Amino acid sequence: MISMAIHTHHPDVRLVTPAQAAEWLNAGWRDVWRNPGLSLGFGAVYAAIGMGLFLVLNVLDMGSLLLPLAAGFMLVGPLAAVFLYEISRRTEAGEVVDLGRVVGGVTSRLDQVGNMGLVLSILLMAWLLAGLVVFALFYPPGMPLPLGNFIEDVVLRPESFRFLTVGTLVGGVLAVIAFSISVFAMPMLLDRDVSVIEAMEFSVDAVRVNWRTMIGWAATIAVVTFFGMATAFVGMIVALPVVAHASWHAYRDVMGRH
Repeated sequence: MISMAIHTHHPDVRLVTPAQAAEWLNAGWRDVWRNPGLSLGFGAVYAAIGMGLFLVLNVLDMGSLLLPLAAGFMLVGPLAAVFLYEISRRTEAGEVVDLGRVVGGVTSRLDQVGNMGLVLSILLMAWLLAGLVVFALFYPPGMPLPLGNFIEDVVLRPESFRFLTVGTLVGGVLAVIAFSISVFAMPMLLDRDVSVIEAMEFSVDAVRVNWRTMIGWAATIAVVTFFGMATAFVGMIVALPVVAHASWHAYRDVMGRH
């Protein structure tokens, strides 16, 4: 494994290579099957939440809202994965891994984890609000909200190019901010006794140092998560744990293992 220290104001920030992404996914897969009951159990909980939300929105003829909500999930993904990070942390440390200890490990850092979750929730609200504003700028009130109508009347219309371009740019900015401040911050809050600000600073600095690798890693997370959602959320039972455990190993390589 190739890694080298980078001299910044943060200790132990390391350079990682794109080739290591495959190692992170393999390590994530192994972690799933070291603790299949817990890992797949947490994945099943989030899959059930996603499926339930989809069914409720369909009943209300608001299925198109699932699209921005699904994209917004990427922003708060580190918060959803916090229990899975703790599973990987305990597994790596050789500690006992069971539901009580995993929940206890997270709740012992509840103040900092909760503060990080609040930051991500604010970004999610900004994402949803920005989506509504962009939609209102290009389409009149009363546009159908069922998912099928939205895809046909909005996404597939020739004049939708400007809407999709502006929406992608606005969403992309928020996604970059959310990814940069949280991809390594949430694991760090479980691993070390640091503040949310210190964890976010480390995460941003690590992403800056490793920006080429992080572009590919963010794309990998998005693709795996998309396919998990595209299978009526059933795939999320496995996709979310694999990505979460892999993200822990990405953090450990960037932080260093000492």
